[in-house]
Formats: sequence, C-alpha cells, structure tokens
Amino acid sequence: MLRFTDRARDALESFHVAAARWTPDVRLRLVRAGAELRPELTDAPEPGDETITVGKVTVFVEPGVDGVVDAGEHNVLTITQG
Repeated sequence: MLRFTDRARDALESFHVAAARWTPDVRLRLVRAGAELRPELTDAPEPGDETITVGKVTVFVEPGVDGVVDAGEHNVLTITQG
C-alpha cells in the first residue's frame, strides 16, 4: 500500500498541471528507480498497474511498489518502507 505525504501530493499535482497544459487528458505513471519514484507521462496504465487517486490526480503505479512517498528538493519523489 502506498501512502503519500502532503509534499508528495503537491508535487504530483504540480507535475500533472504542467503536463496537462499541452495534453489535457495526460495521466502520470510512477515507476520505481532505486529509492526514487519517477513520474512518467502516459494516457493509459500498463498491464498490472494499480490505479490510485492522489489529491486531485489519477496516478498509475507499477506493480510491487509500496511504502511512504515523499517529495524532497526539486520535487524528487522518494519512497521508504513503512
């Protein structure tokens, strides 16, 4: 199960607002990259993705990702177990 801090939620909303300026129907997909989660732009989930709502944003998450998501400097998303 994923939990998002307020900073992570705000970062995802910022990413989405910026991307939606050019593609209004864009969605975000979170992909694990070590201790970070990398947001990717997509229009549909990959097979096995979990669909969740974070704040006002629908996000697809690759299978097997769980923990606490936070946003640090420059809105880099990090994930820790917990």
